[in-house]
Amino acid sequence: MDKHIHKAQSVVDMSIYKPETGYAAVAQVEAYWNALRGENLLPKRSEIDPRGIERSLENAFILERIAPGIARLRIAGSHLNDLMGMEVRGMPLTALFTPAARRTIADLLEDVFQTPATAKLQLTSDGSSGRPALDARMILMPLKSDLGDVSRILGCLVAKGDMGLAPRRFDIAELDKTRLGINAHDGPRKAPRPVQTFAASGQSDTQGFAEPKATFAAQSGDHSSGAAKRPPYLRLVKSDE
Repeated sequence: MDKHIHKAQSVVDMSIYKPETGYAAVAQVEAYWNALRGENLLPKRSEIDPRGIERSLENAFILERIAPGIARLRIAGSHLNDLMGMEVRGMPLTALFTPAARRTIADLLEDVFQTPATAKLQLTSDGSSGRPALDARMILMPLKSDLGDVSRILGCLVAKGDMGLAPRRFDIAELDKTRLGINAHDGPRKAPRPVQTFAASGQSDTQGFAEPKATFAAQSGDHSSGAAKRPPYLRLVKSDE
């Protein structure tokens, strides 16, 4: 009897320590991106292997930047198709959001591409007739193209609950953005050499290590300045012999 009581008291429900239960796909895609990144600023698009996120493929997607604030879905899992009730490849990411949230998403995409940065979003979709309320999570992580520019995003979207009637569009409940660097490209750009100015007494300022220009005075017939006349380099000798 004592053993039975002891065993019962040792059982702990671990689910209480999982506040994000149901969003494992987001965590897996994020871990995969970080593993590819390693010590580099960003991983490359060509390094993405679907086998690395096999359990999250239905929630994963890849975006391509086509204009400032606009990125279209190049690859999208079936979960996104189910939410929209149609094939979403080729559609802009903003199609998944309500009109009120689209300006924020457009600005966020530019931050992810240009900073670069990662972004985590908590999303909601209000309930209506035939559409139960939904909670969702999304993550956006930049990728380099084969040319080295940051023009791709690896993302993941998970919505919990009964989808109801499609399409389902989302509002932003919370946004968390993390900067990865100061430039949009992997590796610092060479900064221009700072210009140093040295002022000399009675002379105009010169830039950098350049020497001041020499001043040449033209010879003229006016000798009122009292300056000594320098002998000419060549002289004409005339002889009457």
